[in-house]
Amino acid sequence: MSDPGSIFDEARLEFDRLTTAVWTPAGQSLAFQLGLRPGDAVLDVCCGAGSSALPAATAVGPSGLVHGVDLADELLEQGRVKASERGLQNIEFVCADATTWEPPSTVPEAGYDALACSYGVFFLPHMDAAFTRLAGLVRPGGKVGITVWRRGALRDFASAFQDAVARHREPEPEPAGSPFDPLERIDTPDAFHQWLGELGAHSTEVRELSNIIPATPEFAWDLVLGGNFRRALAPFDAGTVEQIRLDLLQLLTERAIHDIDAGTLVGTAVVNGRSPT
Repeated sequence: MSDPGSIFDEARLEFDRLTTAVWTPAGQSLAFQLGLRPGDAVLDVCCGAGSSALPAATAVGPSGLVHGVDLADELLEQGRVKASERGLQNIEFVCADATTWEPPSTVPEAGYDALACSYGVFFLPHMDAAFTRLAGLVRPGGKVGITVWRRGALRDFASAFQDAVARHREPEPEPAGSPFDPLERIDTPDAFHQWLGELGAHSTEVRELSNIIPATPEFAWDLVLGGNFRRALAPFDAGTVEQIRLDLLQLLTERAIHDIDAGTLVGTAVVNGRSPT
């Protein structure tokens, strides 16, 4: 369970329970901020179960198309079911590596009209190069849109979770330096603007989405199991995982963490055109 696709496949049930509170607000905000129009062709990478791909499909209508690409096929299947339930026939969920994705023949020769990536760009290997390549699949004057966690989001919760896990493993030697985290380069509005500009985009717009969610025991544990926090539980047996859950809830109470900050930045920009091949 080392790669993101495997982690999120394993997390599919809890991931789905987080949808209403976490994934949908950001996904809808991203689709709206992209200014999608009927007939547009949209590529949504790291699309998961379709938090931004599904509202994109309703925005572009039956004359448009949406390709949702992700490595987690279990989440993609959730997206397919939701699309079917809503009668959406203009969206295709594809299990593929976004870093090597090539548009099929159904995409206009000029390229996609928009690229969307919600909470996924920081999972891409070699983030800058990978995103630049994807932006190159967008036509001249098309738009790219990304959501990322705002600086400070999930911080108190993550600290409590890390401390709960630490109670059940041997102390590890301090690393020589903190591991590089791509998110730290783009988690403020100014840094996000700068990053998009350095990659060749212009007319950037970054909005802050406030989302403060009550830290109920059920939501707190779904947040652990429904995403990348789950990775830290892999070495432990079921009994230890249950004790970590109890320790986490105890720490949330002791530290008076009654709410979880899921604050998000929604960034969009215009791209100059396709990269030379």
